[in-house]
Amino acid sequence: MSSFRRIDDAGDLTGKTALVRVDFNVPMADGKVSDDTRLRSALPTVNALTGKGAKVVLLAHFDRPKGKIVPEMSLKPIAAAFADVLGAPVHFAENCGFGPKAKAFVTSRAPGDVILMENTRFEPGEEKNDPALAEAMAALGDIFVSDAFSAAHRAHASTEGIARLIPAYAGKAMETELDALEKALGTPERPVMAVVGGAKVSTKIDLLKNLVSKVDMLAIGGGMANTFLAAQGLDVGKSLCEHDLADTAREIMANAKASGCEILLPRDVVVAKEFKANAENRTCAPEDVAADEMILDAGLMSVAHIVGAMGRAKTLVWNGPLGAFEMTPFDKATVAAAQAAAKLAKEGKLIAVAGGGDTVAALNHAGVADDFTFVSTAGGAFLEWMEGKPLPGVEVLKA
Repeated sequence: MSSFRRIDDAGDLTGKTALVRVDFNVPMADGKVSDDTRLRSALPTVNALTGKGAKVVLLAHFDRPKGKIVPEMSLKPIAAAFADVLGAPVHFAENCGFGPKAKAFVTSRAPGDVILMENTRFEPGEEKNDPALAEAMAALGDIFVSDAFSAAHRAHASTEGIARLIPAYAGKAMETELDALEKALGTPERPVMAVVGGAKVSTKIDLLKNLVSKVDMLAIGGGMANTFLAAQGLDVGKSLCEHDLADTAREIMANAKASGCEILLPRDVVVAKEFKANAENRTCAPEDVAADEMILDAGLMSVAHIVGAMGRAKTLVWNGPLGAFEMTPFDKATVAAAQAAAKLAKEGKLIAVAGGGDTVAALNHAGVADDFTFVSTAGGAFLEWMEGKPLPGVEVLKA
């Protein structure tokens, strides 16, 4: 990842208007914001810009209205919640769209004011990256600041189109994310280890193919490990398994061998006859799974193997749980491995970066998210970055 333009490069912004793409796609309950983490992550950027004398116009999407005005997907309640977090008024541009009415609304506000435009996805041109919409948005400001890494893998009018029309910079949250990711896979301290879990190989083929050529050790867990075990000729019983991807799994293992990447698969597994919390279970070797049993977690030997590898690594990238962590007792491997990684990171022995929705939930469940070097809340963008794909919303920020 080459260097990118940052807010600090923008100079004095007195009398200027900064358009800021933020991630306000927050969880809601009963019409109110139930988790304001994403709102808080926008504060450093907003404060930096108002501190430089700028008027700030926030652009954000919420949910999937698909180019239509859906009243229950309005950003109005989010404007009120962000005002609480900011400790200052947030002027909501209700029913303004992005035409002359929006221009008049923005012009009427004073320097230092914070404005939130309506849901960008109410516009039919947003997800199509319509040049006319991008121009209408760009006409509202003097500079563009991208602060939504989670939307950076999408080339939309408010994430990519607008950045081609006026000077574009990375916001503070974007900067933190890009710097952390560069440390993890761009120019990492070696050895590098990746932990990849989750249910299906099919959703992470590109990821696994990219990682075996970049990392020194790759631990595969969760349901996808069953596909790799089956590809080696083992019977995994009733376990979740994509038998049609056996050739793909073997190809990934062959590529790993050729690249000098060590693959860590479960050495022992926790099996049960039912997929439910507290189901009767036992631990056995992968080759001893009975026909009526399913693998729901990795065993203690597997965890020790992974933790031992972490001890040899200098950098760790984690995506996906090692078992059915949402059900006790099948969360044990994920929790134990996450706690070990967090301890090494806290002691300064490991740069530990994690990302993806289920990963963040798993680390929160283990109570260690705060001890990782960096945890990305971006789902799709984090995965595409791990797959080695260029992200449109980042490419336009490159210096």
